[in-house]
Amino acid sequence: YGDRPAVSFQLLSGPRDPAETLSWSELFGKVIQTANLLRSLGVGEDDTVAYVLPNSNETVYTLLGGAIAGIVSPINPLLEADQISAILRETNAKVVVTLKSFPRTDVAQKVAEAVDFAPNVKHVLEVDLLRYVTGVKKLIIPLIRPKNVVHHTAATRDFNREIAKHPSDRLTFEDSKVDRVAAYFHTGGTTGMPKVAQHLYSGMVYNGWLGDRLLFGEQDVVICPLPLFHVFAVEPVLMSMIYSGAH
Repeated sequence: YGDRPAVSFQLLSGPRDPAETLSWSELFGKVIQTANLLRSLGVGEDDTVAYVLPNSNETVYTLLGGAIAGIVSPINPLLEADQISAILRETNAKVVVTLKSFPRTDVAQKVAEAVDFAPNVKHVLEVDLLRYVTGVKKLIIPLIRPKNVVHHTAATRDFNREIAKHPSDRLTFEDSKVDRVAAYFHTGGTTGMPKVAQHLYSGMVYNGWLGDRLLFGEQDVVICPLPLFHVFAVEPVLMSMIYSGAH
């Protein structure tokens, strides 16, 4: 259903606030660009790409592109810096995708601190939410953007600027045909530090197949109120949309 809407995101919740919608063809292109970028940064099938992001369209690109290029590791942006750092070290993440410093959130600052104690991270890719803002806010935010003091040595680049440098119609590398680990999801950590669970391609595809078979069709529209670091948002919701073509 290439021409049908795939994902929509809006930063603010007012009825007149702008939303960005991508068709399935457009989303496919962004995911392929993301996978190509990550592979160019040295991410192989056994390497980890972590993201510490709120929901956005870039979060979807990173989730799917990261699972194609390597192993994607979604991390709760509400965790403290030491917990984020512990997950980065345990999963041996090479690349971290996170927010550029933005008002009313300390995600960028926490990730900068976490990466300082995760020397395995070589690249930080930043998503600037400013592109989802319009009007006077778009002029004010650059003036009040919080400072982010960075001590780590990882190379920092703009996510959207970097993926635009890569082809969207084909992978620039050979895509493996075998089942393998696609994602690391950390548990809630209610009994200590979060534990990391491995998810296979086959399991993620199976979740999507179930959603298509039992619940959704291409005419359906589903609101996902859960964050995309949460397994329910990724597996039963997003994977079901991919398999069924729902929006």
